Amino acid sequence: MNDRTSALDSLVFGVDIQSGDVRGDSPSYAVVAFDGENIDRDVVSHRKLRRLIERERPALVATDNMYELAADKDDLVRFLRSLPSETRLVQVTGAERPEPLSRVASRHGVPYGKKPMKEAEAAARLAAANVGVEVSAFTNTTTVKVSRGRSTGKGGWSQDRYTRRIHGSVKRRAREVESRLKKAGLEYEMDVTEKYGGYSNATFLVEARPADIPVSAGRAGDTRVEIERERLDGIEFEPLVKRRDHVIVGIDPGTTTAAAVVDLDGHVLDVRSTRTADTAEIIEWLIERGRPVIVAADVTPMPETVEKFRRSFDAAAWVPNSDLPVDEKLHRARDEEYENDHQRDALAAALFAFDDHEDQFERITRKVPPDVERGTVIARVVAGEESVEAVLRDLDDDAPDEDDESTQEQRELTDDEKEIRRLERRVERLESHVDDLKETIEEKDDTIEEYKDELSDAKRKERREARERREVQRLERENGRLERKVESLESENETLDRKLERLKTLWKLDHSNFADVNTEKDLVPVKVVEQFTTDAVERADDRYGLASGDVVFLRDASGAGRATAERLAETDPRVVLRGSGGLSAEADEVLFDHEIAVGPAEDVRMQEVDELAVAREADVAAVVDDWEDRAEERRKEKKERMMDQIISEHRADTRSESR
Repeated sequence: MNDRTSALDSLVFGVDIQSGDVRGDSPSYAVVAFDGENIDRDVVSHRKLRRLIERERPALVATDNMYELAADKDDLVRFLRSLPSETRLVQVTGAERPEPLSRVASRHGVPYGKKPMKEAEAAARLAAANVGVEVSAFTNTTTVKVSRGRSTGKGGWSQDRYTRRIHGSVKRRAREVESRLKKAGLEYEMDVTEKYGGYSNATFLVEARPADIPVSAGRAGDTRVEIERERLDGIEFEPLVKRRDHVIVGIDPGTTTAAAVVDLDGHVLDVRSTRTADTAEIIEWLIERGRPVIVAADVTPMPETVEKFRRSFDAAAWVPNSDLPVDEKLHRARDEEYENDHQRDALAAALFAFDDHEDQFERITRKVPPDVERGTVIARVVAGEESVEAVLRDLDDDAPDEDDESTQEQRELTDDEKEIRRLERRVERLESHVDDLKETIEEKDDTIEEYKDELSDAKRKERREARERREVQRLERENGRLERKVESLESENETLDRKLERLKTLWKLDHSNFADVNTEKDLVPVKVVEQFTTDAVERADDRYGLASGDVVFLRDASGAGRATAERLAETDPRVVLRGSGGLSAEADEVLFDHEIAVGPAEDVRMQEVDELAVAREADVAAVVDDWEDRAEERRKEKKERMMDQIISEHRADTRSESR
């Protein structure tokens, strides 16, 4: 079975050195461009190869030896830095201990020849099939630096203005970069150096590759933007795809389908739930994570949907004797991470299936030789119901047949033959000793690799702690900013508290216990309307309510029409005090018709507190009495005008009849 995923759909370059030496003579390279179907071949120089990669931007550049492209480690780092952000360097023969290309090609059924062009083609085809490891010298953290694009000079009468302009440009450019990073949803840390007029530079540490950052490097006017990925401590190798081991799968079907993957040692590898993915998509997800040996459900009998998954992988089925209770599932999955009940059920099914087969796995493992993959044997024993011995015999295709024992009598050996036999036995002993020494060397190599892994882990831990320290510093700065904001809000709150106390005093003036609050000063509340417009009346009504019997002060009484006057008359005020501006005839007529007293505000002594005011009751009463006197005269005049009009109309009608 092929353990790898499908081939890439992108352009792949296979490269092999044609002539010369990258360390001395000008080398030439055999280059094969492979897109999954078509193949283009060419022989180019090292410089043309780099220009070709920059122009075509292949997904992978594949080679059997990365040091055919670079003279040493530092040169290799420079080569990796020069690659386009979407291009990866792949060594198809493995990591630190590469295999011969011929052996790798034979194992994966790829055509191979010893000529450089054939080797380049083999490398391209292997990389397209996801064979090999990615060579990397950089992390996924990128530094974006915004700095001055030109020198500030040595001085002069306009030097300050010139420097301020450059620093201002750097600050504006830095804010633009920050805005783009926020819009792209990228995590970053920002460190700025403030100078006269703005910034001399600003550095962003972004958790992303350069291809994912919406900012371009280059110089524009007074500013320069530099983009550089953070280097690793050394060269690292990452397989293009991980080996697919045999696994146990738990499925929880329904509107939300959940799947969990557990290895043959009972370790949880992955868990997923989805409402939108179909069966084919979930099967593809499972294939990427291993080869299922057992497909399990948490209920009995096995649901038809789970049975479809089992048949797709030709795996063994596992169901409990009865539906698993929720408390048992919670207990079994207590040490694992999951997001919802569906993931928990799928996880519990896989773990209970492992518990049920754990002893069988251990028995099989004890019988399997070290050079045989136990997952293959377990899969055939559990799913195919074969015996361990039968599987091992089937896998041991190279086991030599035993020679038939001779029944003939052995003749007596000569002295020379005895010496030969003695020497042969001695050679066997020495060869056995050599094998032991080789095993010792391999154990030491393994120990060295373990120490290297521990060192690499320690370095990664140090980098992680450094990032955490930077995050703590960022949070401390943010905390300081929030504390300053809290102090500002507390100051504002104190101002509002003092304002509230004044408003409470005015509120007491507007309620039924006014006589108990302030009987000596004989005050009444006055509600202020800034301008005699419908909007201003509405705002005053929303702010502190206009009610029947109110004293209303029109700060600007001009400009009102009939509709505005009608809106004010609806509140039925006791009196309307006019401020600046004259009251229109229409508005005055409406208020007079509603018998609402109107008088000049200058006749009333008022004291304003914020949006409200107070006045003496005696002054208000005097304005009302004065209006009553004027209103009585106005009514008489109006009545006389009406009588004159009626008499005039009657005389006109009489003359027309006499004619």
